[in-house]
Amino acid sequence: MKKLVVNSFFAVVLGLLFSLAPLAVNAQCTMCKTQVESSRTEKDGYDFSGLNKGILYMAAIPYLLMGAVGYFWYRNTHPRNKAMSK
Repeated sequence: MKKLVVNSFFAVVLGLLFSLAPLAVNAQCTMCKTQVESSRTEKDGYDFSGLNKGILYMAAIPYLLMGAVGYFWYRNTHPRNKAMSK
């Protein structure tokens, strides 16, 4: 019962954190944004259209790796029910 209460509390806190997150986010850091803005004003011919996607790609990789580690950790620490597999 105590584990159910802890899991429910965690789910509520996680839900509140996600609900407070902004819907639209610029993925550019301040330095990248200023570099792009200065290059656009100079009109030196560089194409920075993929910069935002590149930053999102670099940010997603650590989350995917940690998710995979968590999945395999959970899978290996919780024993499987042998009666259900027969």
